[in-house]
Amino acid sequence: MNQSEIIAFFDRLAKTWDEHLVKDDEKIQRILDTAGVKPGHVVLDVGCGTGVLFPDYLKRDVSRVIGVDISPEMVRIAGAKLHDPRVEVLCGDITTLPVHLRCHEAVLYNCFPHFPDPALLLDRLRLWLLPGGRITVAHSMGLEALARHHAGAARHVSREMLPAEELAELMEPWYQVDTAISQPDYYLVSGRLR
Repeated sequence: MNQSEIIAFFDRLAKTWDEHLVKDDEKIQRILDTAGVKPGHVVLDVGCGTGVLFPDYLKRDVSRVIGVDISPEMVRIAGAKLHDPRVEVLCGDITTLPVHLRCHEAVLYNCFPHFPDPALLLDRLRLWLLPGGRITVAHSMGLEALARHHAGAARHVSREMLPAEELAELMEPWYQVDTAISQPDYYLVSGRLR
């Protein structure tokens, strides 16, 4: 995968991203419960896109949301959506971006297959987390549906998603994984910083 291709791909989709969005509030709440998002927490939303989850974090009365995305157009749209001082959106590659603020949770929702080096990503995210912080990788669809979804136009900007057990194993050097779920309509792997 080429980073400039990934940026161009998501920049092209940004304007119509929300129009095609299918959001399942029950799944989102399950993801945020597992992620441990609570009042007063600081959340790092990795691959935040157009800020789809920002309202959900704010409903939980977090003290701060830091959204990071590599697509300038996604960041522009996300930044224009909410005028809440608790939300900050940064444009850049999370694997090279300097740590801005340490967080209670890092949430990667519907974005993990678009990172070329999963181990580098997981290693880098530990620097953003407070001691005992939690990382959560989630998709609102199962692996088969995700593979079909990425088989079309996104095939050059994504890689095959790891089965939940394999991702949990990959996370083990940095995180103590306590949740690894892969169902036909849902995917969730989560653990605490060691």
